[in-house]
Amino acid sequence: MPVFHYKARNTRGESIEADIEAASADVVASQLFNTGVIPITIVEQQAHVDLLEGLRKRLLIGRPTLVDLILFARQMHTLMRAGVPIIRAMSGLADTSRNVTLAQVLREVVTSLEAGHDLASSLSQHPEIFSPLFISIVQVGENSGRLDESFLQLSEYLELEKTTRDSIRSALRYPTIVIVAIAAAIAIINLKVIPVFAKVFAGFHAELPTATKILIATSNFTVAYWYIMLGTLLLIIFGVRAYIRTDAGRYRWGKAKLRLPIVGSIIMRATLSRYARSFAMSTRSGVPLIQALTVVSKAVDNDFVADRILMMRNGIERGDTLTRTAAASGLFTPLVLQMLSVGEETGAVDEMLSEVAGFYEREVAFDLKSLSEKIEPIMLLAVGALVLMLAMGVFLPMWDLAGAARGHG
Repeated sequence: MPVFHYKARNTRGESIEADIEAASADVVASQLFNTGVIPITIVEQQAHVDLLEGLRKRLLIGRPTLVDLILFARQMHTLMRAGVPIIRAMSGLADTSRNVTLAQVLREVVTSLEAGHDLASSLSQHPEIFSPLFISIVQVGENSGRLDESFLQLSEYLELEKTTRDSIRSALRYPTIVIVAIAAAIAIINLKVIPVFAKVFAGFHAELPTATKILIATSNFTVAYWYIMLGTLLLIIFGVRAYIRTDAGRYRWGKAKLRLPIVGSIIMRATLSRYARSFAMSTRSGVPLIQALTVVSKAVDNDFVADRILMMRNGIERGDTLTRTAAASGLFTPLVLQMLSVGEETGAVDEMLSEVAGFYEREVAFDLKSLSEKIEPIMLLAVGALVLMLAMGVFLPMWDLAGAARGHG
């Protein structure tokens, strides 16, 4: 937000000179007049870019988490229901927010509100914090005079979103730790353990088994070119991440995630649950159907699914029904399509979508509980393969050499 340097006189005729942060010079003049100060000159200051300070803020001050946004929506619901004016409510939350970034954003929203903008457009100036879904629901709440209900719906939706994310992270934590441990063990064995055994084997000048030769060759290559292997791995990681940031990359990654073994179906149902829940909330709040589908396509966090949702929107714009467009998308099961059909016939699409969301959420919760049971055998096989490799490549030739030495003795 720009900073203005002003010169003014108070009611006693005394000269006043200071800097103030505001959206425009008109806002500064209005604020000064409201405090009984007559402005003489108001000049916008050139922004001074402090790279170190900006870097420090980026490193130390993170984006608001879902918990911060849930708390914000809950507090706004309480304040709006109590009849507190929006500007006063926002100012109070900015002063008490635990997240510095969110506090700063709320102060900028207050300045925008003071300049005459509505709340939805003021929030839309910060898309990195507030999603299109969040802004659309707020806009509907403003237009309908039920802003408190809009914030309540948002808080409930964000709480369900957080619960789903936490469940997925919790289920994937164990296999992630095991995979990292196996990778670290293989690296240590190649770099530290096998070279020691290779020197021992070389001292006997004996013919080694094929498995041992392969292990020693792999270890020698790793020791000699580990920096090239590490650099290549980092290049692949950063290259893939850069590709995923492109439109084509996001689409293909979104499609690939849904086809991953074991977890792909869970991700698919969690995504469809998010779609159904956000779509139900949008239609219940009064967002027009076409606009709701557009907003929801951005809320699912998967470009492949978003593309199918936009196909549904295009079908509805051509006069087709929601059920037929949903069937053409290929995303939903026949049971869900039946529920949507009943919802259209009875005029209770939002209720049926909530049922669909609950259906998917229950399936995801059940699958997450059994995810560890499905992954554990794979992890055990990986650990067993590692032990077998060591036994055949390292310990078996040692036993052979020891037996030969005893027989020679």
